[in-house]
Amino acid sequence: MTTTATFRVHAVPAAALDLVRRTGRDAAGHPVEACLAGGGEPLRCCLRDAEAGEALLLFGYAPPIAAAAYREIGPVFAHAAACPGPEHGGGHPPVWRGRPQVLRAYDRDGRICGGRLHDGTDPEAVIAELFADPRVHQLHSRNVVYGCFMFVVERAAG
Repeated sequence: MTTTATFRVHAVPAAALDLVRRTGRDAAGHPVEACLAGGGEPLRCCLRDAEAGEALLLFGYAPPIAAAAYREIGPVFAHAAACPGPEHGGGHPPVWRGRPQVLRAYDRDGRICGGRLHDGTDPEAVIAELFADPRVHQLHSRNVVYGCFMFVVERAAG
């Protein structure tokens, strides 16, 4: 998890990663695929791109929203072994700055209630704009081309 004054960015939770590593099964019950990184795969455990040769897992992950029609299971990469998680401070992962992303907004019932494409130059402004809507409970950052889940953004406590 990383924080700024107004929001927190969350990687895939360590408990979810531990379960996948321990059972070898993903959110849909399918076998996890072990692979070596070609380089550039977005790692959802530490919110950076993989370096060539790193041992990875590819598996289906269901981002944390209420069980509803909009809940999806999609492919994500993570380190095959436990890692310390994101190493940076701040909000948006610095190594992914400049990467176009879709921010999809969800309400407390797990329904999509907005969203926005951004070019990566000022993701904090887009996050603030989406959180200006009081219905928005959390945001999911998603890859533009593949639509894959990247990370969760929540309002900062308090």
